[in-house]
Formats: sequence, C-alpha cells, structure tokens
Amino acid sequence: MIARLLIANRGEIAVRIARTCRRLGVSPVAVFSEADAASAHVAACDAAHLIGPAPAAESYLRIDALLAAARAACADAVHPGYGFLSENADFAEAVIAAGLIWVGPPPSAIRAMGLKDAAKARMQAAGVPVVPGYHGAEQDPRFLAGAAEEIGYPVLIKARAGGGGKGMRRVDRPEDFAEALASAQSEARAAFGDPAVLIEKFVGRPRHLEVQIFADFHGGCVHLGERDCSLQRRHQKVIEEAPAPGVDETLRAEIGAAAVRAARAVGYVGAGTVEFIADATDGLRPDRIYFMEMNTRLQVEHPVTEAIYGVDLVEWQLRIAEGSRLPRSQDQLVQNGWAVEARLYAEDPATGFLPSTGRLAHLRLPDGVRVDAGVRSGDAVSPHYDPMIAKLIAHAPDRASALAKLRAALAETEVAGVATNAGFLARLLAHPDVIAGEFDTGLIARAGSALADAPPPTADAWALAALDRLGLTAPAADPDPWSARDGWRLWGEASAVATLAHGGAEASVRLTRDAADWRAETPAGAARLSAKPEGDALRIVSGAGARRACAVRIPLGAVIFLDGEGHRFGHPQPEAAEEAGPGGDALRAPMPGLVKAVHVSPGEAVAAGARLVTLEAMKMEHALRSPRDGVVAEIAAQPGDQVEEGALLAALAPEA
Repeated sequence: MIARLLIANRGEIAVRIARTCRRLGVSPVAVFSEADAASAHVAACDAAHLIGPAPAAESYLRIDALLAAARAACADAVHPGYGFLSENADFAEAVIAAGLIWVGPPPSAIRAMGLKDAAKARMQAAGVPVVPGYHGAEQDPRFLAGAAEEIGYPVLIKARAGGGGKGMRRVDRPEDFAEALASAQSEARAAFGDPAVLIEKFVGRPRHLEVQIFADFHGGCVHLGERDCSLQRRHQKVIEEAPAPGVDETLRAEIGAAAVRAARAVGYVGAGTVEFIADATDGLRPDRIYFMEMNTRLQVEHPVTEAIYGVDLVEWQLRIAEGSRLPRSQDQLVQNGWAVEARLYAEDPATGFLPSTGRLAHLRLPDGVRVDAGVRSGDAVSPHYDPMIAKLIAHAPDRASALAKLRAALAETEVAGVATNAGFLARLLAHPDVIAGEFDTGLIARAGSALADAPPPTADAWALAALDRLGLTAPAADPDPWSARDGWRLWGEASAVATLAHGGAEASVRLTRDAADWRAETPAGAARLSAKPEGDALRIVSGAGARRACAVRIPLGAVIFLDGEGHRFGHPQPEAAEEAGPGGDALRAPMPGLVKAVHVSPGEAVAAGARLVTLEAMKMEHALRSPRDGVVAEIAAQPGDQVEEGALLAALAPEA
C-alpha cells in the first residue's frame, strides 16, 4: 500500500493529486524549485523538498534530484503528474530501480508510444488506422521536403517526441517548408531533446478526439469514453468536453475498442489517452478517424471524464499502481450528463496568445463549478513554466446547460496583474459553431480578432474607472458630513475630471454629482450610476441594472471588472518625464524570454513582416517581425541573452 507519495511536479496538477491523497489517507510530498518555494502546491502537501534553481532543466527535469527528494522524504511511490518527466521512460525505470512504486505505465509502454513514428507502425500492425504520411527515420531536410511533395500540401510537421503543440507547424506551400522545418526541429530539440519530426497530410476539417483508457496488471483494460479537444489555439487545447458532440453509442464503442487495442498492443498499465484525428468534412465517420498518438500519462483535461463517470482517476492510478484490479468493468461505466472544461491562462489573446508574466494582484475564481488551480492571489506567474492559472469545469445534465454554466463561471472570474484569456474563452463558448457543436481545430484561427479582441469599455466601465481614480468609490472614513467627499457645493453642481488611458490613448471623464448618483461624460457616451462598497467589491446601479463590479489597483493604473470583462485603465502621470526611446521603430521583447536567434544585421534592408528575432518563452519559440519596411539601425541583443519584458532587441532607422 502507498503511504507516502512524492509528487514529481508542480502547479495545479500537484495540488490536484495532493487533494486525492488526503482523501485516501496518503501523505503527499511536494518538490519545488527556488522559484516555487512559496507556491500553492508546496502548501498543499505535508512536506516539501527543494530540487534546484528555477529553470526546469535544473529542477523538475533532474531525475537525480527527484530521487534524492524521494529518499529524503521516505516516500514509497512517485507520481509524475503530466508534463516534465511524466512520459520519460528513463525516469520510470530509475524510480522502479530505486525500489519505489511508479504511478504510471511500464517503461516499455512509454518507449513504445513515445516516438510517434514507431508508435504509428505498431498501431497499423494492431489494426488501428493512422493518418497518411511519412513516419520514417530519415531526417535530411531535402528528403523531408520531397516527402511533403509526395504527400501533397498542406502538410503538418510534427515532433516525433512529446506533444502539447510544441515542434508542430502547418505548411501550406513548398516555399515555406524549409523555414517551418527548421523552427519545428529547433523547438522539438529544446522541449524534448529530440529534433526528429514526421510529416503528415493535414486533415481538411479536423476534429481532435481522444479516448481515456485504463488498464491493470491483471489483463483488465477499459475505456471511459471520448473527449473532444478540437478548440485549440496554436495547437494547444483551451476548451475540452465530454462526451464529444456528434459521437453516438455505436461510434463511441468503435473508437473505444480501437483505443483498447492500442493499449493492449504495448502491454499498457495505468491511465493513458489515445488521441485520434477525425476528418469531419462530411460529419464524423468511422472510416475517417485516424490514430495520432498515445499520451502515456494523465491528461490535463481528465476532470471532464471524472465528472460524467463519477470517478476519481488519480485514485484509480494509485489503486492500480498498488496492484489492485480495475474498480469498474466496461459495463459498469455509464455516462451521466455533460462536462466542459476551460483552461484559464496568463496570456494575451490580442497579441497572439503571448504568455503574460507577473504577480497576481487580485484573483477571484468562481463558485458553482469545479476549479483546479495552482496559484493564489499574490503568487507570481513565472516565465519558467506553463502559464496556466486554473481549470474551470462545468458539469450539467446536458451540453447546452454545461456551456451556459461555464460561460457564467468565466464572467465571475477576476484576475489582475497579468493578462488572461478569460474573456476570450467566454466569447469562444458563445460562438454559434461551438453552441451548435459544429467546429474543428481551425475555428479559433478563422474567427481571429472577433474572439481575440476584447470589447471596448462601456460608459459604465469608464465612469467606474474615473470614480476609482478619484477615490470616490471608497466609503467615507469620517462620519462628519462636513468632511464627507460627496461633491456638495454651496453654488452649482460638483464635478471633477479624471484623466485615464486605455488602448494606448488618453481620455478624460467628467463626473458630476447628482443626489445619490454620478453622471459621467465618457468616450463611450453618457452614464449615470451609483457605486457602493459591498464586501470586497462594489454594487453598482445604472441603466443596465444592478450588478457586481470590482476595481483593483495595479502599478500606474487599475483593472475594472464589470459585466464579465476586465478592462485595464492607465493613470497617466503628467509629472513623470517620458523615457526617451531609440530613433526609428523599436522592436521590444513582448515578454521575458531567451533570445534564440537574430536573423538580421545592422544596415540590412528588411520588408514588413520579416523575421528579425526569435524569442523563446514558455518552452515555445516566437517570431518577432519587422513592423514596416526599413533598414536595421541597431541590434541590441544576441543569441543566448535572457531578456525582460520591454527590453530593446532591435531598432529600425527613422523613416525619411
């Protein structure tokens, strides 16, 4: 029996595993890097051990440090979570060799499924259909370009190791292949230590379906239905649901059986996910659903499966690792209702979903849905790790109710200190194609700014921002009526003007006191409202009705949460001297990161959109491009430089 479990991970999955441990009477033990010393997952465990500096390569990816922590903690088992070393067969072998229980599949199964090319060959042999493409070992760029020509464009370049969208590029034209290949290989090398790729035919209207499987040491293997993970940005999932729209019982049984065959083909034990790509051009058809890969670990989106089957998959993992049989047979696994999950990230949809780092000045997560969070108010979102803040999971009797419940939960979510995708997720869930269940993996890219761009602040939001700037939303500290800031004047109306900045421009809001209300003249029109403190928030009443609002101060500004949106307003400081910038157009780092490559030299003429610098952040590469035609005047960073957000990277000469 497992009495003390080392969780070889961090963030929300470590907190989630610890929660099940406590329910089962198992003592959870955390590991942490220097950057995570005060993190939520450390607080969630009975003990915690330092394993190294902030970079993952020096901490969470160090097998020796993790085993040393397990020994020091007197742990008898190790759970890898997901990400980091969760699909590393060498780590699994090292844990087993140390005499500890490995809460995961056998190392042989991890290896068999770890390289996508070899895995697809195995699946073909097991009678599981695969996507047409090149899955061989040859990696010469000219050979791969020729393979892409034979397959026919568009094609998908995919790292053969790992997942999560890293090392993946879609290529539509032969002339773009070389650059995309080099970028995919570089990203794959950085993320997985293996630059090898495979080339596959890009499926026209792809749906991403995956099947949760579980197997034990006694030959038992079941599937727990499918999940739809088609709503993705940059090949990474943001919304997942179970069951999948359009999958009936016959199709569910068919793809479930294929997933079980895949697991049995490699002698699988434990939790795993078999991923399929479906060509939904003519709806979901069994003959157009292809094996993609198998994730030999628990998935981020496992809570939606837990919700509809009423199970705890982490408990199943622990029981099976102890040698128990599967808790339920296939016939005993019956779905109940619908569940949808949204991943709340610290990222800015308006800038291409670039990660946003910083301290969480304010964090309010919703009630009424399951919340798996790995951070608390006051914690920092670090550039060293995945920028996930929390997962919100709504469960309801039917799909429409689950979607509505999740939209309401996102409207209640408040995060200040970093940019988030909360508003984007709410708009995505309200998209007609999502509501109809008629979507594919390209929906977010096609919708573009309609989803990514937040709506402008309403007149009420402007008015509230002005009231907050002038300090008129706080209750009076002195009950003396002569000292109350109520705008009373002996002659005429009391009014005040607040200068605010939003969207890169300054604007003024004039406020006039009118009995218990304020009238406001704002860039979005006129408003009339009252705002009174209510707990840690505000109760506002206006023409749009009575509702909750919140004003959170941040450096040089405030974030106004109202009507499901968070609007950031700057507080211009006229007394502060404006910092001088370089001549011409400056290219600055949009986030902290590592300069991977500089593609131009001073004096070189460049066209608008030309790649100037490649920046690596959050284990992904970001191409920073020229804002216009011009001549490079300055290169301020070199490959290998670690830069902060806003750091100057390059500058163009001033235009004539």
